[in-house]
Amino acid sequence: MASYNGSSALVAAAAFVVVVAGLQAGADMLVPFLLSAFLAIICLPPLNWLTSRGLSPAIAITIIIVSLSLIGTLLGVFVGASIADFSRDLPAYQARLNEQTLAFMAWLTGLGFHIDFQSLRGSFDPSQALGLAGKLLSGFGNALANTFLIILTVIFLLIEAVALPHKWRVIGEHAPSTDAVEKFLVSVNSYLAIKSVVSMATGICITVWLMLLGVDYPLLWGLVAFLFNFVPNIGSIIAAVPAVLLAIVQLGIGEAALAGLGYVVVNIVMGNVVEPRFMGRGVGLSTLVVFMSLVFWGWILGPVGMLLSVPLTMIVKLALEAHDDMHWIAILLGPDVEPAREGSPGQKS
Repeated sequence: MASYNGSSALVAAAAFVVVVAGLQAGADMLVPFLLSAFLAIICLPPLNWLTSRGLSPAIAITIIIVSLSLIGTLLGVFVGASIADFSRDLPAYQARLNEQTLAFMAWLTGLGFHIDFQSLRGSFDPSQALGLAGKLLSGFGNALANTFLIILTVIFLLIEAVALPHKWRVIGEHAPSTDAVEKFLVSVNSYLAIKSVVSMATGICITVWLMLLGVDYPLLWGLVAFLFNFVPNIGSIIAAVPAVLLAIVQLGIGEAALAGLGYVVVNIVMGNVVEPRFMGRGVGLSTLVVFMSLVFWGWILGPVGMLLSVPLTMIVKLALEAHDDMHWIAILLGPDVEPAREGSPGQKS
């Protein structure tokens, strides 16, 4: 029996390696499909709302696709131009940031702190954060280049979502139970819908604040704040670093501090007041799982994988919660929970 269990573990590990290698090899094809599935799930509640108002599925899908096309066009025009401009100006920003870093180190040396410039720059280089932001934005821009393929896939996914209940009824008594599937879909739709609205509000607030301060490319940093708001706990930090560094280079320490303060206030309000009120505090992932999923999906799918890492992991968690036998794994993936007290509801006294 011990030999059988060991062989099963080796087979499972080998299968996992093969699956991961296949995902990484097919990343170019997989990324547009995952973005399409992500958008289709977000569009399901508006689609159901339109059909419940008496519109035919064809008209409802047309309205949603036209709206997505307009949004995609606006992103391609404004954000695409900002990404290109930022990528062009990135070497100049990095050079100025390096100069300011060297000046700051020289000032510390004048105060009596002996610092090895080369070793410090080898372990901590602020300009690399701007370079990472440039790579991330370039990856997102490449994903936007597949807008037609993504929207076409969303159309087919929505059509299939409308037709699936009819197919299920035709199957009749031979159809498997749909309770777990319905519970999973409701949870995923609710999570992604609420998270998208909160992330959009976060991005708008950051854009307006940076625009008032005069930081370059405020729309771009608002988009980054929107995307990384899907990454709890550490996403707001990752989104704030390049914008604050750019504010240091462009405007100075005072304005950069104000920019950082704006990020802190917006994320505290959205993350600790608005989002828990609608989503509940029990819905989430532990910080370790968030970080590991960020590294794992970013390694497999590239920059877009980093942005989709937490939604993908969250969907896995919701799927586990839909099955009683797997619920304990969902608890391990989630945030810290308080143990039930004796005499509380659902606890025998």
